[in-house]
Amino acid sequence: MPQEHIQDQVYAASINDPESFWIRQAENLYWHKKPSKAFQKSTKHLKKSNVSHDHWSWFADGEISTTYNCVDRHVANGNGENVAICWDSPVTGQKEQYTYKQLLEEVETLAGVLREEGVKKGDVVLIYMPMIPAALFAMLAIARLGAIHAVVFGGFSPAALAQRIEASRPFAIMTASCGIEGAKKLLEYKSMIEGAVQKSSIKPSKTIVWQRDQLRWDPILKEDGQRNWQRLVKSARNRGLKADAVPINSSDGLYIIYTSGTTGLPKGVVRSAGGHAVGLNFSSKYLFGVHGPGDVMFTASDIGWVVGHSYIVYAPLLAGATTVLFEGKPVGTPDASTFWRVIEEYKVTTMSTAPTALRAVRRDDGDNEFFEDRGKRGALKTLRALFLAGERSEPSIVQMYQKLLSKHCATGAIVVDNWWSSESGSPISGIALSASAGQDFSSSERPKPLPIKPGSAGKAMPGFDVRVVDDQGKEVKRGEMGNIVMAIPLAPTAFTTLWEDEERFYKGYMKRFDGKWIDTGDAGMIDEEGYISIMARADDVINVAAHRFSTGAIEQAITTHSSIAEAAVVGIPDALKGHLPFAFITLATHDHRESAVPDDKLLSDIQRLVREQIGAIASLGGIIQGKAMIPKTRSGKTLRRVLRELLENATHGEFDKEVNVPSTIEDREAVSVAREKVREYFRVKGKDLHKATEARAKL
Repeated sequence: MPQEHIQDQVYAASINDPESFWIRQAENLYWHKKPSKAFQKSTKHLKKSNVSHDHWSWFADGEISTTYNCVDRHVANGNGENVAICWDSPVTGQKEQYTYKQLLEEVETLAGVLREEGVKKGDVVLIYMPMIPAALFAMLAIARLGAIHAVVFGGFSPAALAQRIEASRPFAIMTASCGIEGAKKLLEYKSMIEGAVQKSSIKPSKTIVWQRDQLRWDPILKEDGQRNWQRLVKSARNRGLKADAVPINSSDGLYIIYTSGTTGLPKGVVRSAGGHAVGLNFSSKYLFGVHGPGDVMFTASDIGWVVGHSYIVYAPLLAGATTVLFEGKPVGTPDASTFWRVIEEYKVTTMSTAPTALRAVRRDDGDNEFFEDRGKRGALKTLRALFLAGERSEPSIVQMYQKLLSKHCATGAIVVDNWWSSESGSPISGIALSASAGQDFSSSERPKPLPIKPGSAGKAMPGFDVRVVDDQGKEVKRGEMGNIVMAIPLAPTAFTTLWEDEERFYKGYMKRFDGKWIDTGDAGMIDEEGYISIMARADDVINVAAHRFSTGAIEQAITTHSSIAEAAVVGIPDALKGHLPFAFITLATHDHRESAVPDDKLLSDIQRLVREQIGAIASLGGIIQGKAMIPKTRSGKTLRRVLRELLENATHGEFDKEVNVPSTIEDREAVSVAREKVREYFRVKGKDLHKATEARAKL
């Protein structure tokens, strides 16, 4: 028998004896009051629906300050001169660096300001900020007081922001005068914040504004509770005002993060302080290979998303490493070389981004000239891994970057597709870069990781007991597709409830399988070796003549074609088969063809790929080509639902009918482009091909 890989051994230990596994990980942090045990199970009773369900908590009797562990602890250990944050802002041309000692000064002063403004332990403070250092100071200062931050992506509409204000009832809002979208497009925040507060029945008592030179917030209305952030901090500095770290109970909330619910109203995922700190500190080293001083993590995301909370802010700072805070885009700031410049300039060792960012890079630099140029002169040698998450990574992109990393980056550098969610707080699956840290956390070894399987998101991470079940909740055989669920308890970084909504937590995650499993809402499979493949959101599974296909698998087949940069597959109603898969594609070329209908050769090439890789039954009902027409959320997830609605409406001849577009959309213009492409496709080709399964009542 070949010896089991360390990652498999560590996983087994975490599932077989979670108590001793996680109490050991808790010893790597500073506790104001040490927990006596790791894991506690209990039963919750819901009055409204008269249901009892299993509940769990981590390190229940411990007391901890996350900010102390992220900042003060490193200064106390003599690492205050190490760089904590590198801010790189191609949209303003600004760069700044902060050591841990400077970070502590910023955070303890700002915490003093907030305390003076009335923020106390347990209060919620909403953050609506661009990617600037002050946003990180705000998160850490709020946590320092034992208050709870709720970060909302800077750029959300007043209506979406008002919803989140009403849901979290913040005492104060911390914001800036503007954000900068892409190449120099200023987004003024004053009207957004004021508009949201006006719409909301909850009126926060203070709005603290960081003034940016690019666009001022003018005037600051003191009578409305608005305050100039820099002035408050300057006054506090002059008076020597500072606040010490306030420990909170391990199961108290550190933050709320809103994730879009299927029924419109956002869900507030609550992160408990103790489990979050222990789990993230562990994952930083074990999975991402970020051991501490000298390691540099570049997470190209936004603090508005869970990826940003966990791996721009908390994990690298818990580890005592350096984090790169990047205010820019993968392309257009100034071009598709910007990520590779950042790796070279800051000697990045671990990078994390979403596949959608790399697709944008591929579209603008199809031959990878920018990567090759830097690679050839040895400028990317520090990079050990490129982590991809946020949506499914098609094998073609994993393989392309694996070739580039093997050629130009650190010896043994790998591309790691990993899968997780706002709810899980850290990756549920992946390939560990420093698996030996799971057996001895002080280990500085970096053993050879498990092999990568393109198309799979690796194996389950410690503490996440991942299973695949049918619609009745029975486990299916390895290699069969089904609903991906997890057994209780979830790993320590994961949520245990929703903000002030126990009923919705049960309904949304437990009810479907009668409290036995936590439902992830994803569909996929686990193979014989334990590799997990996420094929689709459960509602992105298409039924073709009673055969179930995942959109992800069909998209993967289409994108193996060298001239296709991106594909989104949805179901189109079909009178015979119920639904047929239908593809929207973007070509990998600068001068994109105008026609919505691809030429015959491309059409037959794509159909051949789908037939070969999936089967004839999955043949596409049609293809529309166009650029900038695949709508996405700001965190890079494809909004297939919007495309599906446009097609369904078209089969009824209702081309101008409104579709339901979530407030998280990145570019509304994409929906208009898609609408016109659908109209053109139906005019030229589709009107006789696609008939609705049943007529709609004309209302």
